[in-house]
Amino acid sequence: MTRTADITRTTTETRIQMALTVDGSGQAVINSSVPFLDHMLTLFARHGLFDLTLQATGDIDIDFHHTVEDVGIVLGQAFREALGDKQGIKRYGWARIPMDEALADVTVDLSGRPYLVYNVEIAAATVGSFDTELAREFFQAFANSCGCNLHLNLLYGDNAHHIIEACFKAFARAMDSATAADSRISGVMSTKGLL
Repeated sequence: MTRTADITRTTTETRIQMALTVDGSGQAVINSSVPFLDHMLTLFARHGLFDLTLQATGDIDIDFHHTVEDVGIVLGQAFREALGDKQGIKRYGWARIPMDEALADVTVDLSGRPYLVYNVEIAAATVGSFDTELAREFFQAFANSCGCNLHLNLLYGDNAHHIIEACFKAFARAMDSATAADSRISGVMSTKGLL
């Protein structure tokens, strides 16, 4: 079974093309026109062992908000499409990842019910030209589009770059775990018979 998705999404604000292979090797070719987001998605692919290609253009002359949010939407759509009816997957994933002084905990449930818990306090307003509040917008868009419960908790940390990087790496590992196939699972991991 090949779990892949190719998504193109065009609005008046952004144009996004994405290809995802869930069972990849961590290869990434990323160009969102938002350098810090490119960095986060590249390490997301590497640490989740997903193959990810992204080409995005947007109204970044206004700010990065629309592009970051829409990339989150498309990544969520890509996982939803690639996983299909979610037969045989573990459904739940969790990871706790350090990045120097920062420690982030991410838990995901591919339940079909979108919900975000985001307990990530970042004192700095920006990392370079990237507004740190956009990290939450990305994860909210992903959770809504993928249809998953996504909980991000920062246990501690000071450096904004380290905090967001720890979150993305933990997100990658949690998604890798949740999307993993388990031969012991018949159907879906739910007593309802549907996710």
